Amino acid sequence: MTRRNIELILLCVAAPIVVLMFAMIAVNQGQSLNMNTLGVPVGIFAAFIVAHLAVRKFTPGADPAILPIVFALSGIGIAFVTRIAPYSDSPNMATNQVMWLFLGVVCMVLVLAFIKNLDKLANYKYTFMIIGFALLLSPLIPGLGQEIYGSRIWLNIGGVFSFQPGEIAKIVIVLFLAGYLAQNREMLSVFTWRVGPFNLPDIRTLLPLLLMWVVALLIVVFEKDLGSALLFFFIFLTMLYVATGKKFYLVVGGILIAIGAVAAWSLFSHVQDRVDIWLDPFADANNKGYQLVQSIYSMADGDLFGVGIGRGMAGGLDGFGRLPVVESDFIFTAISEETGLLGAAGMLLLYLCFAIRGIVTAARAKSDVSSFIAVGLTSIIVLQAFIIVGGITRLIPLTGITLPFVSQGGSSLLAGFIIVGFLLRCGDEGTGVGTEMKTGTASFNPNSVLGRVSLGKRLTNCMRIFAVMFALLVASLTVIMVVQADYYKNMPGNNHTMAREAQTERGTISTYDGVVLAQSVRNDNGTYDRVYPAGTLASHVVGYYSQQYGTSGIEAAYNSTLKGQQNFATLTDVINAASGINTPGNDVTLTLNSKIQQAAQDALGDSAGACVVLDPETGAVLGMASAPTYDAADVETLLEQGDSSGSSALINRATQALYAPGSTFKVLTLATALSDGVATEDSVYSSPSSMEIGGAKVSNYGDIDYGDITVERATEVSSNVVFGQLGVELGADRLVAAAEDYGFNNLISFDLPLVESVMADPAEMSEWETAWAADGQPVTGGDAAQKSQPGPQATALQMAMGASAVANDGTIQTPYIVDSIYNANGEKSFTASSKEYSRPISKEIANRVTDIMVGVVQNGTGTAAAISGIDVAGKTGTAETGKELDDSWFIGFAPADNPRVVVAIVIEESSERDAALKAQNVLRTALEVQGLL
Repeated sequence: MTRRNIELILLCVAAPIVVLMFAMIAVNQGQSLNMNTLGVPVGIFAAFIVAHLAVRKFTPGADPAILPIVFALSGIGIAFVTRIAPYSDSPNMATNQVMWLFLGVVCMVLVLAFIKNLDKLANYKYTFMIIGFALLLSPLIPGLGQEIYGSRIWLNIGGVFSFQPGEIAKIVIVLFLAGYLAQNREMLSVFTWRVGPFNLPDIRTLLPLLLMWVVALLIVVFEKDLGSALLFFFIFLTMLYVATGKKFYLVVGGILIAIGAVAAWSLFSHVQDRVDIWLDPFADANNKGYQLVQSIYSMADGDLFGVGIGRGMAGGLDGFGRLPVVESDFIFTAISEETGLLGAAGMLLLYLCFAIRGIVTAARAKSDVSSFIAVGLTSIIVLQAFIIVGGITRLIPLTGITLPFVSQGGSSLLAGFIIVGFLLRCGDEGTGVGTEMKTGTASFNPNSVLGRVSLGKRLTNCMRIFAVMFALLVASLTVIMVVQADYYKNMPGNNHTMAREAQTERGTISTYDGVVLAQSVRNDNGTYDRVYPAGTLASHVVGYYSQQYGTSGIEAAYNSTLKGQQNFATLTDVINAASGINTPGNDVTLTLNSKIQQAAQDALGDSAGACVVLDPETGAVLGMASAPTYDAADVETLLEQGDSSGSSALINRATQALYAPGSTFKVLTLATALSDGVATEDSVYSSPSSMEIGGAKVSNYGDIDYGDITVERATEVSSNVVFGQLGVELGADRLVAAAEDYGFNNLISFDLPLVESVMADPAEMSEWETAWAADGQPVTGGDAAQKSQPGPQATALQMAMGASAVANDGTIQTPYIVDSIYNANGEKSFTASSKEYSRPISKEIANRVTDIMVGVVQNGTGTAAAISGIDVAGKTGTAETGKELDDSWFIGFAPADNPRVVVAIVIEESSERDAALKAQNVLRTALEVQGLL
């Protein structure tokens, strides 16, 4: 069978695939299948039949697979451009793309008809060089060049027509390089400079390499086009290696790339941005990393088989905008999402087949010029595909270049067909119609200076590299689309998942006493809106649910549960979830009491700070407040403000902010000193206004001189000097170890994000730092070098756990905030149970510390927390921050003889005993709720 008949058969094989693509798009858009909807694929097929006839006439010996591969790629590309067009700013882009395809076919035919002998082109190699570099750098001309999407690679002609001259420049420069390398390959291959045991090329031999390196850097610097710079340099390296076989050039080229990359990253912000996005696009997912993050979400949605043609979010859906520039830079994302890993890998296989046929064409070419042209032009297509797909899959930094034959763009499509024309001409100038790479590389062609065996080995090496490159792309795709797909789908910020979930009724979140904090409300169109009927009540606990920004709080921690995908109550729930049946999600009931929660929030008022209320016997969180607060209904406005003052309202200070605990930490110091026998309640210590400890001063708050006082009285008046002495007697090792028993320096399991409370490394703590640490004030500057964070630094929840140890006979229960979970029918699937976290002190020590803490409220700094008829045990704290006002603390519990509620509250930049006063109302409310008042 002749080559041309094989080509025709392959075209007919590819045709149904292209027609099927268009048919599926038409059906998805609600159109009937007729010649109006299927006219485009029929027209494209007709254009390629015309191209086939031209090839049959002008280049009958050309490769039979190249044209069918291009037909499949361009047909799929136009199909997806057609699918994207209704959601773009240019609804005519599909029509324009078809017109460019027809023009490209015409240009390809013209190349076949008028360029009969490629060797003659070598006579004009320097003319090509001048034209190529002129086209490449022409966008820098003021008034003519145009910057679009941050890259200055366009020429604007008359204000109505834009063109990328770099697309044509690539071809012209390949023609120059082919002629130059064919003429000078011997000079470039002979190394005459002897340096020790090595033979190196003459410095003049390296000038072309340095020239291309400089041109690539100019593109990066002035045109801000990292993709084109990489493409040009790698094309040159590939052609240089094939021409000379010297791996030395690859090494030098690699070094130059590394130097250029480091220099560009150091000097230019746009290069730094590309690298930062590559390393972690999720760090700025709503700004610089937006496109790549959305692309990853789309590919993860595609999984193995895809979501279906016309159903992907990258290309746009009703109510969900397309991915920016998806029709050009990110069209592979849309294809991956809608056809799955199998479809995406199939497209990459087409490019690999193109690479194979291009390399075979180079091996069969009758002369060095035509062989080098085939290598260079094949490299353009292969490297361009690798660079853009590698960027999309995070294999390499993302660069804005098009996917050959597939992406929307007239310049790229036109250049692609011109490349095909030259490749077909190279193939027709082969060593024989029936000769393939094997026989072509086994004999010497007298028309070529370069031996066929040597050429074949180099081309084989190139093909191996191309194969590895595409294998890496498939592996990277597999990681995103299959291996890590569930991880990406369940990310809190995945708005794709949110949009799909809008079709599902999400479960409610409510307090223990039945106040609904979050629920889904059905719209007329069948979607659901998430509403928060209680406003700001427990907003930091509940979190938010946003299709644009994802989830936080309980909305994030119990996302799968609220969607009905976890915590199944019945076998029916399991079957429904496994079958993909859309059912209402599960309801989550919190341990919070609405009245206690409101009291905690009222206590903070307009002041920044946090308040935590615990049941010491179980660890249940009865209230958790953070200020400033927010209304989840307005969360998108807050998130759009970014780093402005409004964004701090989103931080749950009860669990995510570390504070110096001040004198509230003295409760832990006191309990440890009593446990270890270092002191008793009646031990007497000197308490002047200040004392030198460890070579530096430790002073009482307000510089008050208390004289000689007992440990009990020192606790009531909160003497820093006395507790500094206790801390030194305990020693840094014991003080830190005791704090760790309460939860410091440990990641505590909790339903909400919880930062680790900190104590410094005892080996790094000086005596002076140890004294202040015992007082609850983290300091640095002693005689020991400190690499760890100074301590103590604690969350409000951590200090509530510390108070709970005293209130619960020495035992800390693990805190929890979710009480139970029910399905939509009210059937319970989960009930929380208390779990012991640690037992840092004995019951006897806890009772002794409780008596002292009662004295603090009755006779000391905590009198503002006193409640008539109830013994309250507590400890105040003032954490010095260096600001005009310090942070005010209070931890305590009541009733002291049978504790039912623990409170920890911190108010930023407040008066000395403000926290105790605010805590009193929280305690009173909690006791009223429990029927004790």
